[in-house]
Amino acid sequence: MSDDRSYWLDTMLKIADPVWTALAEGRLKKEMPIECKAERDTRAKFTHLEALGRTLCGFAPWLDATGLSADEEAKRARYADLVRRAIDKATDPASPDRMTFDEGIQPICDAAFLSHGLIRAPKALLGKLEPRVKKNLIDCLIEQRTRKPSYSNFILFGAMNEVAIHLLGGPWDPMRVDFAVRTFCEYWYKGDGVYSDGVEYCWNYYNSYVIGPMLVDILRTVGPIDPDWGQYVEVVEKRARRYAAIQERLINPDGSFPPVGRSLAYRFGAFQHLAQMALEHLLPEGLPPSQARSGLTAMIRRTMTPGTFDDEGWLRIGFCGAQPGVGEVYISTGSLYLCCAVFLPLGLPPSDEFWAGPALDWTSKRMWSGGECNIDEALHFTGHKTILDHDEYLAHGGKH
Repeated sequence: MSDDRSYWLDTMLKIADPVWTALAEGRLKKEMPIECKAERDTRAKFTHLEALGRTLCGFAPWLDATGLSADEEAKRARYADLVRRAIDKATDPASPDRMTFDEGIQPICDAAFLSHGLIRAPKALLGKLEPRVKKNLIDCLIEQRTRKPSYSNFILFGAMNEVAIHLLGGPWDPMRVDFAVRTFCEYWYKGDGVYSDGVEYCWNYYNSYVIGPMLVDILRTVGPIDPDWGQYVEVVEKRARRYAAIQERLINPDGSFPPVGRSLAYRFGAFQHLAQMALEHLLPEGLPPSQARSGLTAMIRRTMTPGTFDDEGWLRIGFCGAQPGVGEVYISTGSLYLCCAVFLPLGLPPSDEFWAGPALDWTSKRMWSGGECNIDEALHFTGHKTILDHDEYLAHGGKH
């Protein structure tokens, strides 16, 4: 393994191991602390599902990785078993760690991260879960349908859950998928690779925490089923490449990145989108995979500062270290595990260019040291497929 891959794997396992070990043995609710600003009893209903879904969201591709060294393969096999046992404990009605899917609106969100993880590990998870566990999992995902989503990225969460139900062989609702896909693709796209999270655009990392990754994977999974969805695949991937280029340029020369917007306690989960584009070989032209690796590695190292973990190895609220004030009222210990989403490229074999290519300075490091760099070009509506016709585009605030 390259030094970078070893560091990524060690860091991911350090973060995730307490979740998988405790949950696989049915003691997550007993052992995981609940740090939060809101009433503890309120967040206690949801924080364990958050920990499961968000950890799995980034962990899953590695469970399907091939071409590994003997040592890494042994670890992969061990954790694949732990994760399958953890999913069983989280969904079994008789388990002390059976999680809440039918209260509030939070389960819509975190069931979706769980669903996204299932989609990202079709062999190790979808293909190996026991029929009993699949049935329990389908029942849990159907339970969250009783919740009413907000008119925001939550409709995308609902779509992701339906896609997972479909892949598990359950009775899915294509209308929830259709509504989310059409809303984001046709009405909430703001241009230059960026979507709004609802009617109003706010600058934050939700294009990476949720929107870009889920939209791409939903369409890649169900696009072939219906031409009405399939028509969006190419244009959404083109937008995704542009946003990946923007994300790579947001990594500063020292590996830091702008602390802008809400949910900064997700730490380097803010770069899930760039990580996913590397995993799926969708990086934009002019961005070598090993350059993305170098930038992401610097960013992970810069973020992993003292205070990130408590004495028992659980994550603490913070952006860089322990910073309780960073956590909004919807943030609790389980929420923090969305940081795992940055580790998606561990699903690529060590021989892939992302890992095997030479270390390269990322854009900001090269430019701030006086090096040459490609000109940054916006993605305009002209020259690629748009979903709205011209009159609709103008009616929704577009310009000539």
